[in-house]
Amino acid sequence: MWRDRDFRRLWVGQTVSQLGEHTTLVVLPLCAVLTLGVGAGELGVLRAVGQAPILLLSLLVGAWVDRWRTRTVMVLADVGRTLALGAAAVAWFFGALGLPALLVAGFAVGSLSVFFDVAYQASLVRLVKRDQLVRGNSALEGSRSAAQIAGPALGGALVSLLSAPIAAASSALLFALSFLSIRRIRRSESIPEPTHQPSQRLPEPKQESQQVPKQEPRRRPPRVWRRIREGLRFVIGDTSLRAVCLASAAFQFSLAATMTVYLLFLPRELHLSGTEVGLVLAATGPGALLGSLLAARLPGRWGHGVVLVSAAAIGDGAFLCVPALHGSSAGTVLALVAVGLVFGTFGQLVNVTVMAVRQALTPDGMQGRAAATITFVGMGLTPLGSLLGGFLADEWGLRLGLAVTAAGMLLSPLLMALSPLARLGRTLPDRRAPCPARP
Repeated sequence: MWRDRDFRRLWVGQTVSQLGEHTTLVVLPLCAVLTLGVGAGELGVLRAVGQAPILLLSLLVGAWVDRWRTRTVMVLADVGRTLALGAAAVAWFFGALGLPALLVAGFAVGSLSVFFDVAYQASLVRLVKRDQLVRGNSALEGSRSAAQIAGPALGGALVSLLSAPIAAASSALLFALSFLSIRRIRRSESIPEPTHQPSQRLPEPKQESQQVPKQEPRRRPPRVWRRIREGLRFVIGDTSLRAVCLASAAFQFSLAATMTVYLLFLPRELHLSGTEVGLVLAATGPGALLGSLLAARLPGRWGHGVVLVSAAAIGDGAFLCVPALHGSSAGTVLALVAVGLVFGTFGQLVNVTVMAVRQALTPDGMQGRAAATITFVGMGLTPLGSLLGGFLADEWGLRLGLAVTAAGMLLSPLLMALSPLARLGRTLPDRRAPCPARP
């Protein structure tokens, strides 16, 4: 598979694009805070606008991309994100960068990222042979996970070494590199032909001289909305997966609120410099790598339920220490780095363990829809969380607002502790048999 040049070009482009996407999620808010001096409410709106396309477009884009050439979708998405971030940097250079420009850039990058993320997954199916799908998916998802870890750390490092607008321009370069790699894919795509219900026609008169065997009309596959409903019903009907869905929604909602306040708390309440803010944000990267290593051993030794609940409680609870910090001394910075390491380690441990649980409890024919449903419900509330974080910071102040939103993240381990997830042992039940074919 790695000998296939087109697959290597897809993998390189997808990896760099994912890195640029997760870097931008940190760079744009810091650009608003450190360069424009926006308030808590405005930062909440900026983060919500960038996250809204996940809620608004994900399900529809999945249906649209099936009718387009994925290479074209990915190339256009990369070009659009490069131009959006480049325009923001140029506007800053001429002194015209304001919150409206950042809102447009954030929404554009978020929307085009939804198109790219859906397209690269569909592209693999059209690019490689069926017996190579498992290895291909493993390579792409491995690079995506690495980008989720490294992106925020890289964003923090860019802001610490450069000014925030120049860091945004650097993120644009990552999308440009992705464009250069993906546009070199040469293999032509075969777009699936649309299928239609067989039309009702009048019976033709029988002809004795010619007996043409009847051809069975092609059965139309389930509509998009019907498949979406099936995924929703499956997740809601399984108590363990329903608990995963609820815990994920509670965590992502509270995390979005917490990060909105946190990005203001560091420079304004603790008076950290741009370099110190970048160092603190980058600390979650090494922690996530450690969490990935622990996830390979701890669930099999202590049990999946124990690991899920305890790791979520420790990782989420670490943020409760932050509101108690004061000043910008070296001790404060070291404490914040320690919080980032703990949060990254145990957060990644929960992520990997939850994925294993979800895959074990889901039949093969429902894997994609179950994952999409949990992601959609969990990430769909992040815009509201960002708005809430900005509101609480404005009304209650940064320190109290951070304490309340950080405490809200503990709702996630509480929901898991009260669910069947807490009783999962060292081995997981295997329900991965294919779904029975629908009549």
